[in-house]
Amino acid sequence: MIPGMNARQMQRAMKQMGIQQVEVDATEVIIKGSEKDIIITDPQVSKVNMMGQETYQVVGEAHEREKEPEKPEISDDDVKTVVEQAGCSEEQARKSIEESGGDLAEAIINLKQG
Repeated sequence: MIPGMNARQMQRAMKQMGIQQVEVDATEVIIKGSEKDIIITDPQVSKVNMMGQETYQVVGEAHEREKEPEKPEISDDDVKTVVEQAGCSEEQARKSIEESGGDLAEAIINLKQG
């Protein structure tokens, strides 16, 4: 806030500059990262529109949460392909596909080498 300016004067000045600010009712804000998520609890969220550009301002208590590795979705066709190509059991094929992160070629190569 600018010293000597009350909230009403600030709103008027922002309006004259083409800046609109709206409070957003939120209970939690989650920022998803590649390795961890940031969770902001009990946030105060403001949406600011300045010359057509929308931005969000978030204030609150932040907590970090490590991400668990995502398991790839494995279809029956994928398992069948690996079984046929590597000459292994369905259980071995499924495990190899999981370990390769869903990469069928890598799963087949690993099974043939093992």
